[in-house]
Formats: sequence, structure tokens, C-alpha cells
Amino acid sequence: MSRIGRAPITIPAGVQVKLDGNRVQVKGPKGELSQELHPEINVAIEGEQIIVTRPSDGKEHRSLHGLTRTLVNNMVEGVTKGFSKGLDLAGVGYRAAKQGDKLVLTVGYSQPVEMQPDQGLEVEVPAPNKIIVKGIDKQLVGAFAAKVRATRPPEPYKGKGIKYEKETIRRKAGKAGARK
Repeated sequence: MSRIGRAPITIPAGVQVKLDGNRVQVKGPKGELSQELHPEINVAIEGEQIIVTRPSDGKEHRSLHGLTRTLVNNMVEGVTKGFSKGLDLAGVGYRAAKQGDKLVLTVGYSQPVEMQPDQGLEVEVPAPNKIIVKGIDKQLVGAFAAKVRATRPPEPYKGKGIKYEKETIRRKAGKAGARK
């Protein structure tokens, strides 16, 4: 049995979970999320807990069991606490700014790169070399952070670029020089 899928999800106070066939809707203090789940995986509400079960021990059902439980848990966690992802800019002249609701990146191109965050996302720039992406949908937060990072990924020689907060860049030595 899946260790992740077997664990029940506790519904916190102030969160409403509604099951409609294979669609789950979660409403909480930060917003509302809904997700279409695989029809063969069973999701049930028992008291103050959500229980995810699978019909058999087949390979596909085992795979979907933990996935479904994690998706529902991320929805519950998102509407209560929310998710955030931090990005750091490293490089001379590399900086980020916020103009209205747009994120403007100056990362070594001839023009600044303007990015519009997706619906339901909030972007903060506490310092010129730091970006924080916040939202209630974990998948959207991660996808937008990856899109920002992809504008100038970190390079291995000098370490310049946009990297995730806790990401470590494996550095390369570079050229050794001419030998006689």
C-alpha cells in the first residue's frame, strides 16, 4: 500500500471540501480550488478527514493513489497557508522590479523582459536581486517560477543568472590555459 496515499488528510477549521463525482472543490480563507481527479480512484470524506482509496493493487492504481492524495492535500494546504517560491538573481546589473502587476527583469538582454503573472498569482520583489512568487495553487506557483528562471538560467562558469532560493549551482573550472 502506498505510504503517502494511505495517510488521511485532515480538514482544518474554516475549510469546506465538496465532492461532485470525480471533481473535488476546496474552499478556504485564501480562496477556492477545484480539481478533476482520475475516475477510478475513490475519494471520501469521513468526519474531519479525507480518505483516498484505490480499487486494486494494479500498477496504474498504485501510481494514481499517492498522486491523488497529494493533489487533494496541496489544495487543502493552498487554501489555508498558500505556497511561495523564492528566486535569486546573481550577476552584475541583474535586477528585478515590479511595475504595476508586471515583473520586469533586467538580466543582460538588450531590452528588459516583462512578465505578466498568471491569474491568482502574486509576485513580490523585496530586493532588486530577489523575487518571491506566491499563490494558492502549487502547480501554478512552480510553473511561473520556472518560467521566470528560464529567462536566464544560471550558468556553471560564473554562476550568473536566475536560480531558485535553495538551489546550488555546480561550478565548472573553465579553461586551463596554454601549456608549454
